[in-house]
Amino acid sequence: MEIKEIKNILKNKLQFNDIHITNNGKYFKITLISDIFSQLNHVQREQMIYKYLKPYIKNNSIHAISIYPYTLKEWELKNKINFKNR
Repeated sequence: MEIKEIKNILKNKLQFNDIHITNNGKYFKITLISDIFSQLNHVQREQMIYKYLKPYIKNNSIHAISIYPYTLKEWELKNKINFKNR
């Protein structure tokens, strides 16, 4: 499965501000930024994303994923902290 395909799947199912996906073979790291996560805990956020990718995990198009969901405010704060630590 290609990064572009995963972006399209999630784009058709979720409203988000930004998405970053990297891969190493069939292992994908997905960072998704959206305020739809604002009232959800971390597990609920991951489940929201995972449910749309589950069929591709079952058919082995995706072997493994790591999901990093953030609200827009959390993402901005994370990037400010990372920038200051450089």
